Amino acid sequence: MGNVCGIDESGRGPVIGPMVIAGVVVTEDKLDELKNLGVKDSKLLSARKREYLFDKITEKADKYEIIIVYPKEIDETLRHPSLNLNILEKLRIADIINKLKPDKAIIDCPSPNANAFKMQLKAELSYKPELIVEHKADTNYVIVGAASVLAKVTRDREINNIKKKIGIDFGSGYATDPKTQEFLKNNHDKHDIFRKEWSPYRRVDSLKRQKKLEDFNN
Repeated sequence: MGNVCGIDESGRGPVIGPMVIAGVVVTEDKLDELKNLGVKDSKLLSARKREYLFDKITEKADKYEIIIVYPKEIDETLRHPSLNLNILEKLRIADIINKLKPDKAIIDCPSPNANAFKMQLKAELSYKPELIVEHKADTNYVIVGAASVLAKVTRDREINNIKKKIGIDFGSGYATDPKTQEFLKNNHDKHDIFRKEWSPYRRVDSLKRQKKLEDFNN
């Protein structure tokens, strides 16, 4: 019986903290066990349920891999003239597949063009597994839901560790969060936790620099 790997990410869009990409491999006969545990897209689960399932998934998985992509790497990627976030994610997904060596890999596609992403991903692989690259794969495949749980819990833990380290609750880290907005406005130059190439950060940084220049000229 073959094995299957689900791959998903968490934290692609926030201005604070890392993006996390996770891969989970099980033999196909274990997929029903994951369903019976209640594994599904992490967005449909409570934080408590995700934490519970994280331990269950890592126990049942034949193999798994979690990659944490920190803001510095994201910024370096976006500053590069021929790279972008989709390419970075493609390379890290390829790293996971090449390491775990599943017979089949199912990926929640980060790009609008799933077919193009699939072809580009194939070119990065060291062997030829069956590839399924779809939008909403985290909802449609329990194994991708399992990967989404590992990614989300890992990101949440990273965010909680940052909050403990700096002693400030800055909310979710997403720029739409009022608490994150306020923290960014008051602390943008005090910590290395921000994605500095993100437009919300650049906007705040530009306004602060402009104000400093105006104060200097006055």
